Amino acid sequence: MAWLILVFAGLLEIGWAVGLKYSAGFTRFWPSVWTLAAMTASMILLGLAVRTLPIGTAYAVWTGIGTVGTVVVGIFVLGEPATFLRVFCLLLIITGIAGLKLVTVP
Repeated sequence: MAWLILVFAGLLEIGWAVGLKYSAGFTRFWPSVWTLAAMTASMILLGLAVRTLPIGTAYAVWTGIGTVGTVVVGIFVLGEPATFLRVFCLLLIITGIAGLKLVTVP
């Protein structure tokens, strides 16, 4: 269950990272509200997940999900470049996340 909570926390991290773009530096009200709500929910879920999971693993997986997801949204939604090196680096991050999941007991 902790892993599922952590995945949801990571997905919310993607939401607030992308929300930062749409909030225009917190100058647009509703995008700012949704961004702050996603930040809060993401942190709460991370806090719940680390009750059971090691903090180092949980934090790395949380940020990894957020990083990979935000870059993917940037490429497919915001028109950012998808160069070979960017995709290769994303694959390295995904490999690291999977490795941490595989070697963590809970």
